[in-house]
Amino acid sequence: QCEEAAYEERQYPAGKWACVTKGEPMYEQSISMSFMKLMRYICKDNSIGCYLGMTVPVLNEIHLTKEGTGLEREVITAYYLPGQFQQNPPVPTDPEIHITERSPLRVITRVFYGMTTEETILREISLFWELLGSTDTVLQGTYIVAAYENPSVPRRRNEIWFICRA
Repeated sequence: QCEEAAYEERQYPAGKWACVTKGEPMYEQSISMSFMKLMRYICKDNSIGCYLGMTVPVLNEIHLTKEGTGLEREVITAYYLPGQFQQNPPVPTDPEIHITERSPLRVITRVFYGMTTEETILREISLFWELLGSTDTVLQGTYIVAAYENPSVPRRRNEIWFICRA
């Protein structure tokens, strides 16, 4: 009988991402508003005026509060630019969207399903720490929530990423 792996380690190459930073009162508001801005950019609000194509996952970089009991308000939502736009990304018409070159990234990741709320994310981070045990190979306080499906999908696939130290 095969069981799904509890977590896996992955390496992602450097690349260009379109990013929006929001600090709304609730995590869900921040990611929703940021994603809508990114969708407009993807669909045609860009310097070439055409559809860029969707890539997954969409990443939400989060930070825990000093006490570690909640999330900081500021969330960075990031969309990976498709290969044909990596060298010369279309310029966003929205000044809140920034094109960022991200360094290669090594993560330890774990799948979870359903809604991504502050509560579910904090629970997933806690469960993942229990699984990993005490380790200093990953950052503490900064995490990434990777979304693979539209938020309207009832049991959508998400991942929590722990970022490995360089």
